[in-house]
Amino acid sequence: MAVASSAGARRGLAAVLTVVLLCAAATPAQAEPKPVKQLKKELAALQKDSDKLITDYYGSRVAQQKAEKAEKAAREKLAAAQAVYDENSAELRAMAIAKYIGAEPGELAMFGGGGEDPSALLGRMALAQHLIDLQDARLRGYAAVRNAHKQAKDEAVARADELGRTVDDLEKRKKKAELQIEKIKDKIDQLHKAPGVRRSDGTWVPQLPEGSDNITSRMRLVKNLIQERFEVPMGIGCFRAVQDGGEHPLGRACDFMLSRGGAMPSGPELVRGEQIVAWATKNAKRLGIMYVIYRQRIWHARTGSWRTMSDRGGTTANHYDHPHISVY
Repeated sequence: MAVASSAGARRGLAAVLTVVLLCAAATPAQAEPKPVKQLKKELAALQKDSDKLITDYYGSRVAQQKAEKAEKAAREKLAAAQAVYDENSAELRAMAIAKYIGAEPGELAMFGGGGEDPSALLGRMALAQHLIDLQDARLRGYAAVRNAHKQAKDEAVARADELGRTVDDLEKRKKKAELQIEKIKDKIDQLHKAPGVRRSDGTWVPQLPEGSDNITSRMRLVKNLIQERFEVPMGIGCFRAVQDGGEHPLGRACDFMLSRGGAMPSGPELVRGEQIVAWATKNAKRLGIMYVIYRQRIWHARTGSWRTMSDRGGTTANHYDHPHISVY
């Protein structure tokens, strides 16, 4: 099952790379910062390394599953040994108490009975010896139970330690694989550059909106790249006809929603928002992004810094539930 998952992950990543590279080759208007041939070579090297990391990761997952199984078996064995140990301990305590309360007579008392029938005395001695032998057997059995309990306890501790090590190893391998995949994504980003004409001051010549979504090709590229990379399950809103002085009616802005109905986003969605914003500011120069708004702050490509915005009176109005991205 782990091997199948590993193969599926490799096929999925390879498919993404193939589609992106074919799209890049089919759109010569989007000039790449590096020759496509060089980027393909770098992507192939990253892909090869990622395949090995993914294989190692799944190998570590298999080791963890085995360690979990062994740790569970050790815990069950310890529980059984603990039950036997507790039962024998209780019997041993009862035996000791009975011996203390019974005040068994010594050998002199047995022989100084004064006219007692010798056969009865021998019978009592034989019974006493039998009880002594029985107690010795119980003591020997208790020692074996005690040793088995200690062994089970030691084994449980060892298996727990082993499981802890495999979990740590799995986490390290997972992080290495994730970092490698991020490198691949970053390299794919370099295959894209905003369409249109860029001025010498870093700004871009405006574009006309087009298509059924009424947005510019520059905005559409940013929208599609974010959708592919971060998914944005709550939806993306771009063009709206209301003339509010912004870029939405010009087809040059999109809102990447993290919640619905004006609700504050969940923790994971807030993280998604921060990731989208970090990606947008990082790639702003190449993709023609003009400014980004998120959580009542605005970042402008002209300054490269954030500043706080005035309170507009609501979760959505203050952009707490979505990053807003405008392009030139």
